[in-house]
Amino acid sequence: MAAFNGEQVTDAMMKDATRLFSENYGVWGDKGFGKPGSRVKMSPERLRAQCLPEGSKTAYVSITIDGVLAGNVFACRWEHAGRQVCWVTQLVVHSDYRERRLATTLLLTLIDDDDDAFGIMSSHPAACKALAKAVGDFRFSEPPLDFARDHAMRMLEASPISYIREAKVRGRLFHPDDTSGMVSAVDSNFYVDHGEPLEALAWFQQDGNWPLGELPDGHEFLFLVERPRRSRPRSAPSRRGHAVAAANETSEAAS
Repeated sequence: MAAFNGEQVTDAMMKDATRLFSENYGVWGDKGFGKPGSRVKMSPERLRAQCLPEGSKTAYVSITIDGVLAGNVFACRWEHAGRQVCWVTQLVVHSDYRERRLATTLLLTLIDDDDDAFGIMSSHPAACKALAKAVGDFRFSEPPLDFARDHAMRMLEASPISYIREAKVRGRLFHPDDTSGMVSAVDSNFYVDHGEPLEALAWFQQDGNWPLGELPDGHEFLFLVERPRRSRPRSAPSRRGHAVAAANETSEAAS
């Protein structure tokens, strides 16, 4: 496991991250920018511009298992209303290494002592669940969504990343008269195929463990929570920007 701030991410690391994304993220839907059913791909230059924009406060965490980049996460931090927001801009786990809690492990490494709020826009329920587990201190089926209701729109508008800034909040949480079935989502105009995410969503819904509602095409779930109050002083040493010790290649580091 290794963690870096945005300035430390090399071109070689970006090429590896691009390969992981292009081979494992997902495929285009009917209204996507690519041919339906083809892999969603991204160049290293576009990935850097989108996840590590110049002049912003960004971070990158990766995990390598047996010489294979098994997963990574990009995040951007910004200030809003006196809070430091940590926003997950990309979270990918290699298809051969899923269901090992690697996503949660990556997010636990990403989290900084000074972060006050955590957010993600994702079409995959597992990504939202992983962030909830990393933040902890509440049941995922009953997250404190009032924080998102009160702050999401302005927090998105304050983001230095354009696709986050331009996303429009949707769902009953923000619009009480909404009848779409969405609870907390964004219209991001990102038409990735929802086949796999909807299978996962059905599993969560069957267990009564899904608080964010339905997912129409072109939309992503929005999960945003405030960090639970802690007794740890804010002056505690930060973990961000430093290489961290090699992790056990299983899920033992996750919770």
